[in-house]
Amino acid sequence: MTARVTIATDPRSRTDGLGWVTRAVFGDERIALTVGAPPPPGHRAVARYAVVPSLARARFLLPLGAPRATAASLLAYNALRPPKVRAVRAALGVLARVGAVDLAPFPRLTVSLPDRVAPEEALLAGRLGAALGVPSVHAACGVRPPDPNHKPTLQLFGADGRALGYAKIGWNGATRALVTAEAAALRELPAVTGVPDHPAAPRLLAESTEAGRVVALVEPLPPAVRGVPVDDPPRLAALLAVARRGRPPAPPRPLAGSSFARRLAAEAARAAADTPDGARAVAAVAALADRHGDTAVEFGHWHGDWVPWNLGVHDGHLVAWDWEHSGPDVPLGFDLVHDAFQRALVLRGEPAAAAARAVDAQLDRHGDDLGLAPAARRLVADAYLLEMWLRTWRLADAGAGWNAALHPALLDVVEKRQSG
Repeated sequence: MTARVTIATDPRSRTDGLGWVTRAVFGDERIALTVGAPPPPGHRAVARYAVVPSLARARFLLPLGAPRATAASLLAYNALRPPKVRAVRAALGVLARVGAVDLAPFPRLTVSLPDRVAPEEALLAGRLGAALGVPSVHAACGVRPPDPNHKPTLQLFGADGRALGYAKIGWNGATRALVTAEAAALRELPAVTGVPDHPAAPRLLAESTEAGRVVALVEPLPPAVRGVPVDDPPRLAALLAVARRGRPPAPPRPLAGSSFARRLAAEAARAAADTPDGARAVAAVAALADRHGDTAVEFGHWHGDWVPWNLGVHDGHLVAWDWEHSGPDVPLGFDLVHDAFQRALVLRGEPAAAAARAVDAQLDRHGDDLGLAPAARRLVADAYLLEMWLRTWRLADAGAGWNAALHPALLDVVEKRQSG
C-alpha cells in the first residue's frame, strides 16, 4: 500500500473536530488532503470542500463543484433543524444554488489521489456511490467536537441535488456496536413497517466493515418530512405497534425467568468485573428480582431511543429513525418511559432523579392505556432505569466514556427507590 502523503496543511493531524472527522472519513493512506494548497506531485484532485465557517471553528464540510448538490447539502431536511441553524443553512443554500459558495472566502479542502487510484477504490464516498450504482456522488459532512460516542455521518447527493443516502461511520468500539445494531434493526423492519400504526423507517441500503470502521448506508428520509413537536403527546398506538410487530398482544409473563432478567444479570456481572460500581448494579438487579420477580408484564421490541428528535411526520404517517438501540424482549412500556426520561434529562436539563420522577408520572398518565396495572408500572420504571445505567456502562466500556448526567447519579436513584 502507498504510504500516506504527509502535508503540512493536512487537517488529519489536528486534534479538534475537523481532525477527528477527516481521519474517519478520509482514512485511506493513499488519500492526500490539503487546505489552501494544490495536490502533491503525482496526485490529482477528486473532490473539494468548503470548510464552514473556518478551520478553527469548523462545523461543516460542504461539497463544491456541483451547485445543486452543494445547495441540497444545506437545505435537505432543514425543517428538522433548530431555528437558528435553519436560518443560516437557508441563507447559504440560496447562495449555493447560484454557485456563489464557490466564491465565498471559506477555507478550501482539496481531496486528491495518486494518478492511478480510482475514487471508488480509495474514497468512502466513491465506494458508497458504487454500491448505489451512481458514478459520481457528492458527500457533505457535519463537524462536531471529538466525542467517542458520536459517529461521523456522510450525506450523499447526486450532482442534480437528489439525496441518495446517509452513511454512519462507526470508528471505535462504542460507535461500531451502535452502527452494527442499527443495521441489524433496519434489515428486519421492512417486514413490519406495513403493520397498521407502525412508523415508517429508512431502509438499509448497504453496509461494510473496513479498516476498523463499520459503515451503514441508510435510505434518505422523505424530503417533505417534518419534525414532531417536542410537546407532542405520546403516540401510544405506534409504541404498541413497535412492541408487537403486527402480532396480537403477548400473554404477560413474570419477570423471574425471563430472557430480559437473565440479560440484566449477565450484563451487571460483566460490569462488576469492569468497574467498582458494577457491584452496585449486580445488587440492584438482584433487588429488582426480589421485588418484582412475580410481577407479570408483556414483553416485546422497543425502538430504544424514542424521542421527539428521532421522529417525524410525512404524508400523515409517523416516521422513526436512529434505531441503533433497538432490541427485543423488553417490558412493554420502555419506549413510553424513555421518551419521558429523555425529555426531562435533555430538553429540560433536569437531573437523573427528576427524570426518574417523570418516568413515574408518564406511567401514571398512560399506563392503563398499555394495560399496565400499578405493580407492572413499578416494574417497568425500575427495570428501565437499570437498563439505562447498563446502557451507560456498555458505552463507557466500549470506549465512549461515562455520561456524567447518568453516572453515578442513576445508580444512586435506583438504590434509593429500592430501599424506599
